[in-house]
Amino acid sequence: MAENEKEKEQQIIKWLDAPQKHDYPAALSYLSLLYSDKQAKAIVKQLKTSEMASFKAKDIFRASTLSLLGVSNSHVEKDRQQILSGHALSPILLVRDGAKVVIADGYHRMCAVYSFDEDAMIPCKIV
Repeated sequence: MAENEKEKEQQIIKWLDAPQKHDYPAALSYLSLLYSDKQAKAIVKQLKTSEMASFKAKDIFRASTLSLLGVSNSHVEKDRQQILSGHALSPILLVRDGAKVVIADGYHRMCAVYSFDEDAMIPCKIV
């Protein structure tokens, strides 16, 4: 078995119980590109109070219609190293927008997790 296959097979991905406080301003910054400031602020307010949920990494990617970033991306590699070091990741923030999902915060974490296990359950908040 190749070394990276062993790495993937043995890796347990740890998650924090809730998104970190700095995830919400990051989500607001991104959502402000897609929505008016008023709408973006309202969405972030909803995200803060929504319940936690979880979905498979592959399903979130399919719903988001985003491309998968490779491990050559510095942010993805940083998150991969966090996983390998046993550090817990922050859940991601998602927004339903018609027939797709916007990853408001956590795109790089999603890509890092997917590189280990496309079937991994990803904790998130979704509105």
